Amino acid sequence: MTHEEHHAAKTLGIGKAIAVLTSGGDAQGMNAAVRAVVRVGIFTGARVFFVHEGYQGLVDGGDNIREATWESVSMMLQLGGTVIGSARCKDFREREGRLRAAHNLVKRGITNLCVIGGDGSLTGADTFRSEWSDLLSDLQKAGKITAEEATKSSYLNIVGLVGSIDNDFCGTDMTIGTDSALHRIIEIVDAITTTAQSHQRTFVLEVMGRHCGYLALVTSLSCGADWVFIPECPPDDDWEEHLCRRLSETRTRGSRLNIIIVAEGAIDKTGKPITSEDIKNLVVKRLGYDTRVTVLGHVQRGGTPSAFDRILGSRMGVEAVMALLEGTPDTPACVVSLSGNQAVRLPLMECVQMTKDVTKAMNDRKFDEAMKLRGRSFMNNWEVYKLLAHVRPPVSKGPSSIHTVAVMNVGAPAAGMNAAVRSTVRIGLIQGNRVLVVHDGFEGLAKGQIEEAGWSYVGGWTGQGGSKLGTKRTLPKKSFEQISANITKFNIQGLVIIGGFEAYTGGLELMEGRKLFDELCIPFVVIPATVSNNVPGSDFSVGADTALNTICTTCDRIKQSAAGTKRRVFIIETMGGYCGYLATMAGLAAGADAAYIFEEPFTIRDLQANVEHLVHKMKTTVKRGLVLRNEKCNENYTTDFIFNLYSEEGKGIFDSRKNVLGHMQQGGSPTPFDRNFATKMGAKAMNWMSGKIKESYRNGRIFANTPDSGCVLGMRKRALVFQPVTELKEQTDFDHRIPKEQWWLKLRPILKILAKYEIDLDTTEHAHLEHISRKRSGEASI
Repeated sequence: MTHEEHHAAKTLGIGKAIAVLTSGGDAQGMNAAVRAVVRVGIFTGARVFFVHEGYQGLVDGGDNIREATWESVSMMLQLGGTVIGSARCKDFREREGRLRAAHNLVKRGITNLCVIGGDGSLTGADTFRSEWSDLLSDLQKAGKITAEEATKSSYLNIVGLVGSIDNDFCGTDMTIGTDSALHRIIEIVDAITTTAQSHQRTFVLEVMGRHCGYLALVTSLSCGADWVFIPECPPDDDWEEHLCRRLSETRTRGSRLNIIIVAEGAIDKTGKPITSEDIKNLVVKRLGYDTRVTVLGHVQRGGTPSAFDRILGSRMGVEAVMALLEGTPDTPACVVSLSGNQAVRLPLMECVQMTKDVTKAMNDRKFDEAMKLRGRSFMNNWEVYKLLAHVRPPVSKGPSSIHTVAVMNVGAPAAGMNAAVRSTVRIGLIQGNRVLVVHDGFEGLAKGQIEEAGWSYVGGWTGQGGSKLGTKRTLPKKSFEQISANITKFNIQGLVIIGGFEAYTGGLELMEGRKLFDELCIPFVVIPATVSNNVPGSDFSVGADTALNTICTTCDRIKQSAAGTKRRVFIIETMGGYCGYLATMAGLAAGADAAYIFEEPFTIRDLQANVEHLVHKMKTTVKRGLVLRNEKCNENYTTDFIFNLYSEEGKGIFDSRKNVLGHMQQGGSPTPFDRNFATKMGAKAMNWMSGKIKESYRNGRIFANTPDSGCVLGMRKRALVFQPVTELKEQTDFDHRIPKEQWWLKLRPILKILAKYEIDLDTTEHAHLEHISRKRSGEASI
């Protein structure tokens, strides 16, 4: 980045003013977005104003519109809801109200508005913008503003961020608050599961989503529900029969629990509501099962935001400021949204129009069209759900049609591994395959610790942390003979390997071994699962999201303890091997002052700058510091060294404390993201495997010897892709067990700006305005 560009980012906002407001229903993560807008706005030289109580505050003016300072957004990151308040506002719907709002903005010289809310709030913002020049001329005629003020505020820039727990806005993969709402729901489902299993009960859970079934759908995938009712896809006419048959089948297979998830807006084909009470009465009347209803209600909006929502809110806030300050009278009002893991800008009204199209399609009972408009991610969730929940496990067919696929875990345990095994096993069975599970990784494959898995073998595995199959770091090379013998003995024709860096290097060894052992010429696929998120070929690994949330929660508690004692700096060591993903992302999510990682070398001068920064910080109202250090970021600047340095330099100004988080980062029950991601990865891997086995069938046996028969299944930007392990070799730093290029490194400057460092913000990587129609075609498949 050139010096000029850097200078441009630092001066982009000089002489400009930005107002930020939250409107409509609150959503966890809104505070992270507000904090980022304020801090990045100030960083660029702009003045930033809070608008309290949403549009109502904009109309009422006065004390509701207050200038924000750097410190006024401290400690906001971990709070749920919205600190600056939100309200439904009738006044703003009338032109008179909008006239008053315009007057309040012009008087303060504010011409940039960042609105965080749902589609209603964003539509309101667009109306406001299109009327702006008329409103100004009316104000001028009435003598409320001068000609000079009118000229200064001649156009209004608007950028929207979607905050809605329903994920019901077209054009973005995830809206702020959705992931946190899923966290709340899953905590409750997990709690209910334990009591229901004690009593053989059926639970009907009603989740929010008046017009959108996203929460219900992802919840049902994340807890392996028996049935889900969503507004976009009403059940067939004889659904009552089908549901009761499905529940009694699950019972006969030995399950003590039935879970039915209902979106509050669930309807049948005629548009008549299907309520949780209706379902309960049906089950009691027809099956006589002890059935309970739980309506989750506002619990879903509450609680602290998940790590994902904090990072999403922060990234969107940064992007919103850039979009506002780069805006001209000709740029349309835009929405900053997420596609895969990329921030994109989309024209606001295209998104609003598409969101309205969904409602229209549903009102017209064109449910297939509504489903398509929701996007590919929604469709994929639905397809996987239907496969796993609505298909009867096949009765064993004749031996000729059956292929045998083995599933194993390799490396260290990661939350979500069991969900991946469950979906792999069940999709395999649905396709008519014989599925074997291997205990203890490649070691177990060599020793023959292999057994056949039936449908109920993996029952209830989705929500369980760790690895039920057992996992080892052993690599296959030294046991090729035993492994080959067992592949023959058990007639294994394909291998699904779920694990971390060892799973990938093990895959490379298997490719090498094919030259020596014909038995190793079978297709295999690696599903990345490791808290370190260091598998080449994938932006995300199963388990990393859970670890991130664990670190985040711990940092929140530590910050809270520091807020009580004041003038205290905590140095926290995170896991990740040489990969700085956890330290960086947790730093963003927890509001750290610094995150030391291997990928970005640091010197004693950097450490000194950080200490000076903290000394300065202790003179403000924010008297605490949080520093993260990745376990292998530097062999000499150890956690103890940094702690000693900080203790010495901070004498008399601040106390230092250190925490090594250790293995608790690998434990815990998987987050909704990890459950859902793992479930979809397992399903996709098994579909690929069945195709590859058929392709490799020669003269009565499997022979797979091409590079594309040994792959890593990874999430790349917007899609799940299969990449030959041999092709990923060039992209790997084997000494440090990390990919050579990592997408999240681009988020490092955001972390530093939000911690008030004078650094370069690279504005070259910015999201450019895209159009929805074009985005639809290449959209994420996760």
